[in-house]
Amino acid sequence: MSETEKLVRLWIDKADHDLGTATLTHSHIPAYKDTICFHCQQAIEKYLKAYLVFLGVEFRPVHDLIYLLDLASGSERFGSEFFDMASKVDGYAVQIRYPDKVIEPSAEEVSSSIEYAKKFREAILVKMNFSR
Repeated sequence: MSETEKLVRLWIDKADHDLGTATLTHSHIPAYKDTICFHCQQAIEKYLKAYLVFLGVEFRPVHDLIYLLDLASGSERFGSEFFDMASKVDGYAVQIRYPDKVIEPSAEEVSSSIEYAKKFREAILVKMNFSR
């Protein structure tokens, strides 16, 4: 396995852990809406970074999903649906983590965030022809 393949797998593992944390928290402590949404944003970010590593595209260390999607779209286009999903969860990267920026996602936004992370996971793994 090449160093690139190892790094891609590490990014995917980290992303899967974030998605798993979001899913388990949603099942067992649904009141932790901010935490669930944060982990969904983090999962999407890490799946995108895995894909960029796979493509050999360098990226700045940022939490900006639109920036990462723009970089990824240079090779294989992501549809507008993915940009829409990314824009809906992008704010959960930083602002939601601090008490001076009160963001209260609705139950519907929480469920949508989980679905978005799953859609990104599926699409990116297919694009990379990734299997465990």
